[in-house]
Amino acid sequence: MRLALYQPEIPQNTGTLMRLGACLGVPLDVIEPCGFVWNDQKLRRAGMDYIELANVTRHVSWVKFWQATQATGSRIVLLDAQAKQSFVTFKFQPTDILLLGQESSGVPETVATQVDAQVLIPMLSGCRSLNVAVSAAMVLTEALRQTNQFPTGDL
Repeated sequence: MRLALYQPEIPQNTGTLMRLGACLGVPLDVIEPCGFVWNDQKLRRAGMDYIELANVTRHVSWVKFWQATQATGSRIVLLDAQAKQSFVTFKFQPTDILLLGQESSGVPETVATQVDAQVLIPMLSGCRSLNVAVSAAMVLTEALRQTNQFPTGDL
């Protein structure tokens, strides 16, 4: 299981997802360009000392990310408010990559047409979207649960 951020705009969200990935053992792919300087203080504050523990791969473009993932056989699953299938009923696979779009606009249609699947988080009518880090945590939790990939830690 992996998380991927498409051209993130808010350093706090990226830092939070780096921390999430570090704590759960989930690698994070960042598809650039980012809307902030990589060593931004807000990124470091949100990620805290977990940033050093995070497994982060930066890709210079969608094309380079796409090329890197094609050889792995992994599915790219886009979290999108316009998707037709709920993440709760979707059947995740252990090697899935959960793709999150830009905070302001998601992903362009050219990217959306290349993914293997799209899922949404069901919400009340009139609500547009959740914070990208919250969305990632919700869907990642279900994906890890389904695929029995939660770390055991000190259990």
